[in-house]
Amino acid sequence: MINLIRHVVSNYNEVLNNAKDPMVDTWFLMESPGPILCIISAYLIFVLKIGPKMMKNRPAFQLNTVMIAYNAFQVLFNIWVITLILELDFKYLFFIHGFNNQNSISSNQQLARHIKIMSRGSWWYFVTKVVELLDTVFFVLRRKQNQVTFLHVYHHTLTTLLSWCYLKYLPSVQGVMIALLNSIVHVIMYSYYLIAALGPNYKKYIWWKKYLTWIQLLQFSLILVYLSLTLIMDCRIPKAPSYLFGVIYIIFIYLFGNFYRQAYKKKVT
Repeated sequence: MINLIRHVVSNYNEVLNNAKDPMVDTWFLMESPGPILCIISAYLIFVLKIGPKMMKNRPAFQLNTVMIAYNAFQVLFNIWVITLILELDFKYLFFIHGFNNQNSISSNQQLARHIKIMSRGSWWYFVTKVVELLDTVFFVLRRKQNQVTFLHVYHHTLTTLLSWCYLKYLPSVQGVMIALLNSIVHVIMYSYYLIAALGPNYKKYIWWKKYLTWIQLLQFSLILVYLSLTLIMDCRIPKAPSYLFGVIYIIFIYLFGNFYRQAYKKKVT
């Protein structure tokens, strides 16, 4: 047990020493956990308690124009985040930590540059997770409470909190691949929602709804493959993030797989 604790502490110190951009703590919402915890708490209180109670005896808000603008914004925002991530040299996805263990980051300008790119992209990715909390708020205001499921709320809450913790306490290249794949999936997902928001005349273009869950599951599987490779190949990166993210995405695969079975398989049978 003592050796395990030492291994975890060593990995954590390695992450901070090799990959932490000191500027991160000065960025919006990153100084302390207080603001993001307040945002998440307000989100949960509204979508689970206050919102449903407020809408109980009221007609649903007609937010067609808002939904079109919101989904279009999300598509463009995620595309932009992808361009930020693609500025990174992808050889660093396996070797950024310990790439030059004999020298400090400040003496390795190329490594320092990539860490800044990684941190900037990670912060904007974190911002996308905060903005995505509005998905649930819109469900509540439109009286679509049946879509405010455990999976939906759990997923949004965890990804927002995890993206903050990743940037603040556990910066590592594993998050880069996760952010890239997730942003690509969200471009597809919000494109679907954008078409759906355009009205009944466009319904014929969204026949592929059930495949959105397939795409999510494919994303999670690819992430697990990547995390496994970082461990199997004994890459020069901290192992702790691979184990942590691995557990989280195994849970996601189970939950999204269960959702798919309940939503589509039962309808077929």
